[in-house]
Amino acid sequence: MSPKGQMTVDKAAATATFRPIMLTRRQFVASAALLAVSGWAGHSLISPAAAQSADQGAASFIQKLGNDAIATFSDKSLSRDQAIQRFRKLLYAGFDVPYIGRWVLGRYWNSASEAQRGEYQKLFEQLIVNTYAERFVEYSGETFKITGVTPAGESDSMVTTQIVRPNGPPVNVSWRVRKVGGDYKIIDVVVENVSMGVTQRQEFASVIEQNGGRVEGLIQALRQKVGRAG
Repeated sequence: MSPKGQMTVDKAAATATFRPIMLTRRQFVASAALLAVSGWAGHSLISPAAAQSADQGAASFIQKLGNDAIATFSDKSLSRDQAIQRFRKLLYAGFDVPYIGRWVLGRYWNSASEAQRGEYQKLFEQLIVNTYAERFVEYSGETFKITGVTPAGESDSMVTTQIVRPNGPPVNVSWRVRKVGGDYKIIDVVVENVSMGVTQRQEFASVIEQNGGRVEGLIQALRQKVGRAG
């Protein structure tokens, strides 16, 4: 690409409307209170007994992760840096971040080079951590309860929960959980019927489209966003 063309891409990336993980205050508090931390549909093909076992495992996973998060939030003896470090561990323990990153990039993953994929994944992980870590200390006494769990697709479970807030109505949050090897991982969060994964996918696609369909435009925007938050 010519220097002039490169400047055009960089300028577009810098000015693109980039709003990572668009959450309202209510939506963010709901998700952060549970895990301190991101359009699928299908019919289950596994047996009822296996599905029930998987669902129970997914529910237990969410319960424990939620309890661990709340215990961390409630520990006011932790410094900000200590709290953020614990937050990072909870994030990586609970979410399949690489999978979410690939899914969010959608069809553009196939057009990206290996180098672009590698940098994108690193930047995406940093973006997730930075976005939530900045609001980590906003926890203010929310609690949660599991209200149900159902099979979702061939290997997932949807765990529905309700966030109970000291000052405000409860918030409904659903967690799409997938068994990965011997562990459970969250692959999407649905807050008040809004999928965080789908929302992020739409926003990334918008940035890429503003940059002529070039993945490099999104990577440039991510570099700038992560750099400002770092």
